[in-house]
This record gives sequence, structure tokens and C-alpha cells, in this order.
Amino acid sequence: MADELDLVQNRLLAALPPEVLRRWIPHLELIDLSLSQVLYESGARMSHVYFPTTAIVSLLYVLENGASAEIAIVGNEGLVGVSLFMGGESTTSRAVVQSAGRGYRLKARVMKEEFSHAPVLHLMLRYTQALITQMAQTAVCNRHHSLDQQLCRWLLLSLDRLQGNELIMTQELIANMLGVRREGVTQSALKLQEAGLIHYARGHISVLDRLGLEHRTCECYAVVKKEYDRLLPQRDGPSSLRAL
Repeated sequence: MADELDLVQNRLLAALPPEVLRRWIPHLELIDLSLSQVLYESGARMSHVYFPTTAIVSLLYVLENGASAEIAIVGNEGLVGVSLFMGGESTTSRAVVQSAGRGYRLKARVMKEEFSHAPVLHLMLRYTQALITQMAQTAVCNRHHSLDQQLCRWLLLSLDRLQGNELIMTQELIANMLGVRREGVTQSALKLQEAGLIHYARGHISVLDRLGLEHRTCECYAVVKKEYDRLLPQRDGPSSLRAL
């Protein structure tokens, strides 16, 4: 049985109509999501959708030679597995946990059955629109902006999906997410640390000056954040959980 205190941490679950959430609660399974855990591979049939609460999941596009680059991140604002309700059973991306935590998973069958109900359809499609915006902006950012700006954008998007100001993340994993060399991440992280914006030590990144990161990053972060805020209910808004 899902726990209401955990459910409210995911914005999509918290925004569901009470009658929908009542149907879902028996099917929502609270699970631990460990660092680097693969939730699905490119081309594989999806068995579940995932609603992170304290974890963050990276969506990666993987080339034939094994190289990869992050196209989006998903945290407590959304879900992993939009292909299930967009008409497909699989996707071309890989989903990997980039920040360990918890989340709920729901069987694919239950999600697809729910799409006969309009409120769920509208909410999930609004989220999908926001996710597509993030993917498009990430592609533009990776092509036209400096690695320093990309790293700032990535840190800010991750912070938006976590409680607190600390991330547990190796430079090698960050390099894989951004599709760059580890040495480049090291240099950029050192610049941010020297500027007093972050502190990095042994896989722990502490953000010391969030406003400084926002001033240093490109416009891509603001574009993505504005779209999520526009399309999705805010945390302090009415929650269907209160009506259960």
C-alpha cells in the first residue's frame, strides 16, 4: 500500500484527481532506486512506469559504439516511461538512476487502462510536453553553449528535483550524462569551485551559491523551468491527497 507522505513528494501523483489516486494506491509499489540502476534499456519492452520521489533518473541516448549523452532528467516533478501512453511499448533511450533515492512504480497495464479517463490523459500529456521541451533545450544547449554553462544547467535542474543542496555524483558519471570527456568536467567543476559556487570532494557536490549558478548558466535552464512551472501544478497548490 502506498504511503500518502511519500506520494505527495511526486508532483504528478499529488495532482491526480482523488478518485484516480484511490484506484492507483493498491497498485503503486514504493521501491528503492540505487545509483546507476538501469530502469529500462533502449528498445526493450517496458513493464512499469516510475514516479520518482527522492531519486533522479537520467534519460540517455546511446550510440552504436556505446557512447551516450543525456537528453533529459526526471525527478519528483514527473514520471519515467512516457512511451507507454504515447503509443509505444519501448523507446530509443536508456533510463539510468543518476541520484539514488526512492520512487513508486506502476505496472504498464494499469497505466494504459487509466488512459480511458480524461483527467489522467490531460495531466500526463502536459508533463510530456514539458519533458519534450527539456529534451529540445538540452540538444540546443549541448550544441551552442560552453561546458561550464551546461554543467551549471545540469546542476540547477538536478537541485530542482532534490531536497537540500547536495548531490552524490562522480565526475565520470557527469561526463557520461553530458556526453563529454571526464577531463572537461574536472576543469569546469574546478572553475565553479574556485568561484565559490560549489564544493566538490569524493563524489559529493555541495552547491554553495545557487544564485551564482543561475547567473552563470545560459538561458536554457530558465526556459525549461518556466515550461515545467507553466504546465504542471505547483507543490503548494491543491493536492488530491487531502481529499482521500
